[in-house]
Amino acid sequence: MNPQIITLIFLVFAIVMFAWEKLPLSITAMIVAIGLSVTGVLTPAEAFSGFVNNNVLLFMGMFIVGAAFFDTGMAQKVGGIVTKFAKTERQLIFAVMLITGLMSGILSNTGTAAVLIPVLIGISAKSGFARSKLMLPLVLAAAMGGNLSLIGAPGNMIAQSALEEIGMSFGFFEYAKVGLPILITGIAYMVLVGYKLLPNHIDSELDKDSVFAKQDDYSDVPQWKQYASLIILVLTVLAMIFEKQIGIQLHVSSWIGALVLVVIGVVSEKKAMKSIDMNTILLFVGSLALAKALEKSGAGEMIADMIINGLGSEPSPFILLFVVLLLSSIMTNFMSNTATTALLVPISLSIANALGADPRAVLMATVIGGSMAYATPIGMPANTMVYGIGGYTFRDYVKVGVPLIVVSLIVSMVLLPIMFPFYP
Repeated sequence: MNPQIITLIFLVFAIVMFAWEKLPLSITAMIVAIGLSVTGVLTPAEAFSGFVNNNVLLFMGMFIVGAAFFDTGMAQKVGGIVTKFAKTERQLIFAVMLITGLMSGILSNTGTAAVLIPVLIGISAKSGFARSKLMLPLVLAAAMGGNLSLIGAPGNMIAQSALEEIGMSFGFFEYAKVGLPILITGIAYMVLVGYKLLPNHIDSELDKDSVFAKQDDYSDVPQWKQYASLIILVLTVLAMIFEKQIGIQLHVSSWIGALVLVVIGVVSEKKAMKSIDMNTILLFVGSLALAKALEKSGAGEMIADMIINGLGSEPSPFILLFVVLLLSSIMTNFMSNTATTALLVPISLSIANALGADPRAVLMATVIGGSMAYATPIGMPANTMVYGIGGYTFRDYVKVGVPLIVVSLIVSMVLLPIMFPFYP
């Protein structure tokens, strides 16, 4: 069978399975990688090259650095200090969104949400503010904060890997050119207008078996471990920011930080290994295999041509930008934001090549749109985590999230053509 047809079959299979989620995303991704290898579209070396990809190694190192920050209780301490000064509901929403957005810019957004949920449950119980007023702002900020840095979300690294294949890349904080204004605007929107749309559900009693039913006690963790986790996190991020000046690659810096934490005993070897999320790694590897097949077989180019032809013989860059953003933002609300980016990045790259546009501009639009998982409880894991805790309905997410998507699209449409023009 034609490699192009085989690749398209696997692409359709991935889209259906990512949206359906009957199988874990990582398993679907690896089925695609193995299928592309068995059918001869890719060689085994091409299909599984993601396992030695620099960005996969970077994620593994940062999982360990992040685990130390979370497991020592330092993340909870930082979150608790910031929210302590908020006296009114709106002040608390502001504080929660600010600290969550900044933390998820350099740590896992799911991990950040998981750590701060128990903090907010405690604050809600003491203050009398309904949990439903606090949990949605938390996860919305986690989604927006992922676009502050290269390591903020898996989708950012998928785009980076695609660019590296053609000798290009994004700088460490380059996503923040658009991501930071979206976060600032999103917080302002929620504090000034969006809070009125938040539901006011009566708090239900938490299941005693729930991991969020009680706040972990970190009083027995030595303070030196807490401060060491913070210092090494900061130094690791600084090393990544100044990668070119110090001559050490990002993934090497992440592993230096991870190994130092294990060697000095801040995190045990066992915990370090358990902190590496193999679901993310396998999803990443499988998505890179699909991207390689779309490029090698010419299927990506064929899809790109269909999209471009649908927009006319000479599509306006502005309209194309809007289409890419809108498609990404819709898809990401009905399947994992990482899966959305993984599917769209190779197609976006083919669109850029077909039009002679700057690949960085098209991929930036794809990733920014793919992060707008605000309007459903299934767009990202953090959204699902608070669904029961806040007593939310599907409609609650739509009511709060859709206006925020509109706000984010407007900010993106203004900034992207300035910061990342399609034809520089």
